Amino acid sequence: MAAPRPTTMADYIEAAPAEGRPLLRELHALLKSVAPQANEAIKWGTPFFVEPRFVFAFSAHKKHCSFAPPAAALARFRKELAKHKTTKGTLQLPYAEPLPEGLIRKLAEYSVQLVREREDDAFW
Repeated sequence: MAAPRPTTMADYIEAAPAEGRPLLRELHALLKSVAPQANEAIKWGTPFFVEPRFVFAFSAHKKHCSFAPPAAALARFRKELAKHKTTKGTLQLPYAEPLPEGLIRKLAEYSVQLVREREDDAFW
């Protein structure tokens, strides 16, 4: 029988690889400190912060976690992200390395700003 799907961020983190849980807890706490008013939700099996639209998300993988801010945030900090592994929409954070708190804080704060400045009702 398959394990139940996580319904909270705490459940999601506990279901992640043991090696990654400390980094995931640290990332979750940092994101919550930047967006304390955002609602936490598991959408499509992934932890999301919404306000009521998408602010950012993160996900656990075998050897890293991914932080997914809006594309505009990644574009704005492209130079600072150059020394990190990124994909089209995420910053990959290896479990074996310290969390780049300053960079994540900048990305997260800018993401919150983007969401609050928007006037449409689109989720993304």
